Parts: sequence; structure tokens; C-alpha cells
Amino acid sequence: MRSRAVTTVVALAAAGALALTGCSSSQSGGGSKSSAGGGLGGGGGKSSGATNSNKTYKIGFQGALSGDNQQLGINEINSVNLAVKEANAKGDLGFKLEVLKSDDGGDAAKAPAAAQTLIQDPAVVGVVGPIFSGPTSATGKAYATAGMGLISPSATNADLTKSGFTTFHRIVPTDGVEGIAAADYLAGKFKKVFVVDDTSVYGKGVADVVRKELKSKGVTVTSQGVAANTQDYGAIAQTVASSGAQAMFYGGYDAQAALFAKALKAAGYKGLAMAGNGGKSSKFESGSGAAGNGFQFSCGCQDATTAPEAKAFNAAYTAAYNTPPSTYSPEAYDATNAMIQAIKEAASKGTVTRAAVETAIVALDYKGITTTVKFAPNGEVAQATVNLYEQKNGKIVELGDIKNQK
Repeated sequence: MRSRAVTTVVALAAAGALALTGCSSSQSGGGSKSSAGGGLGGGGGKSSGATNSNKTYKIGFQGALSGDNQQLGINEINSVNLAVKEANAKGDLGFKLEVLKSDDGGDAAKAPAAAQTLIQDPAVVGVVGPIFSGPTSATGKAYATAGMGLISPSATNADLTKSGFTTFHRIVPTDGVEGIAAADYLAGKFKKVFVVDDTSVYGKGVADVVRKELKSKGVTVTSQGVAANTQDYGAIAQTVASSGAQAMFYGGYDAQAALFAKALKAAGYKGLAMAGNGGKSSKFESGSGAAGNGFQFSCGCQDATTAPEAKAFNAAYTAAYNTPPSTYSPEAYDATNAMIQAIKEAASKGTVTRAAVETAIVALDYKGITTTVKFAPNGEVAQATVNLYEQKNGKIVELGDIKNQK
């Protein structure tokens, strides 16, 4: 998912980065009192051995920790930190782990600098992220040049695995998969749909997929783009309300989707309103209020508060942060534990370098709480499900596999 406008990729990694071993002599902080259970056990990795017992390796995180869409970044970095604390607390790694976070604000223009913060630290051996599609587009080449393995919990633009980013992997379905599923759901119910996008890499990307699939199903489609920095959605809401459309799909982010929902309500729009995964978060709940009730979302993500597989994780996350996990929290937890498993595999073979960790990522077969983390040669996850969500009484709840919804 997730992006802002793409900028030219800058600042390739320094040549010396290719030779970095990624180890540090510093010691990490301690562990966590809580354990989500199964966090590390699913991969079956070997012990790294005593030779690495004084080493500390860092897992980088690149994502939005400021700006309009920071809530999604907070959801994810919390899970990254939780997974690393649990791994350290177990005491069986043979080394210590630390997290180095780098804030890109969800903005592709800021992403190259954020990536360089991680690339230039020799102790960083792998990165969870980038979490948005635009920043990934702006940094994928630099990470590949540095030999840095990436596992993204939430960057879903379909072109990311077609762009030569040889170290990029993700554990969620693409906008191509999700967009088709959303369009098929809408086409089964409506004959006239208005599609709006925020002109970003993510928003326009998923909206274009929806448009194409709707048209292929014989649905009449009206389209319009509205810039992501828009604060007044009154005009587009009036356009949608007067169009005669039975449904509206929005490709964009949570804060803007919330404003749009309130404007649609004020304009008297009576049709179904729906957004892609970028709109689904607690930020939408709080920003839209009652106007968001009935708004639906497609998302290749899990509701960790209800999924049986995530029961222990839900308890540990809630205890650690005094709030339940939200959108992409469980996916970030799986991505981090998969990265930890890759580091363990590299250590078991005698060396933890960026190249060795990337090799181990490619070979992963890790059972997580949201999916089995196993990658196709292009970096796509082998197993993917798109769920439908709806806001009811101010809370977004999962309705189940979108293919099974009527």
C-alpha cells in the first residue's frame, strides 16, 4: 500500500557498504516480560553458537513516524520493537538485536535520506520496510546496491517487484491482487461506480486497477483525481453525490479518507463508500466519527484483535503499549520475526553479513501469525488473502474474506 509522489532515486550506497559485515560490539537493551508465543519458533532455525555471543546486529525500520499517516508507522514500529524484545528475552540467539528506526514521513522526497541512515550504519543487516509504496520506489535501488534485504509489511504497489529492486520482499498481497478483489466485489453489487484517487503512487495505483477491472465487468466508471494534500473535500463529495453513482471507491490514505467521509455525509451521498488498505486505520475512525459508519475497506491484512492465530500477540502488544494492535501491526510482527529468523540462519552458517541475511530471506519458510513467509523469486509472498472491513459504531471490524461477501 502506502506512498506519496515518487521522486528520483538519489544517493546510492557507498561502495564500501557492499563489504560491510553488519556487526557491532555494542550491547542491546534487555528483553520483554511478555511473549506473544511462536514468534521465533516457527522457523526452526539453528542456534548461532557462542562465537557471536558478544555481537549486536541491528534491524532497520523505515516508515512514517511523523506526518498525516504516522499512525500506520506507529502500528508497525511497535510490533518491530516487540518482536526484537521477545527475541532478546529468550536468550538463545547467541547475539543481541537492536532496532534502528528511520522516519521518512511517508514521503518519497524524504525517503532517500531515511534509507541512507540505515545503509550507512554497518550494524544494520536487514530492514523491515519501507512501509509505503512511494518511499519504496524512491529507495529500492539504493538498498539493492547496498545488498540490504528488505521485508515490507505493507508496501503494496504492484510495480515494486517489477522495478529491479532485487532485495525487496513483502508479506502482503499487491494492489493488483487487492484492487481486482475489491472491484469484483463492487461489480457483483453495482452497475455505476465513481472512483477517486489521491494521485499518489499507492492511491492512483490501486484506483487504476479497480477502474480497469470494473470496466472489464461492464460497470460504468466515472473517475477523478484529488491531490493528497487536499483539506476540503466538499467539491468532490458534491460531484460524487450528484453523479448517480451507486458506489464510490477511494484510493488514498486514512486522514484524507476521513475528511472525504465527512464531506460525503454532508453532501447527502447515499451510496456505498469504500477505500483500499490505505484508508483503514484508527486515524480514519477518529477523524470520520459517525460519518465513517458504513464505510468499507479492502485490505490484505489481519485483524489481530479477533484472529485466533494472533491471540498471544494481541495480548503481548496490548500489554506493552496499552492499546490493541491495529492495521499492519501483525504483519510488521511477522516481517520482523522472519527477519530475525534470517539472521539466525546466517549466524548458524558462521557469518552475519547483509549478503548472508538476504540469502536467508530468499530461502525463508517461516510460519507467522498472518501468513507463511515464503517468497516467490520476484519477492512476492506465496500466500495472500484480501479481507473486507467495515466501520460500525465508530470501529472498523473485519467481515471476512472479500470473495465470500455478498
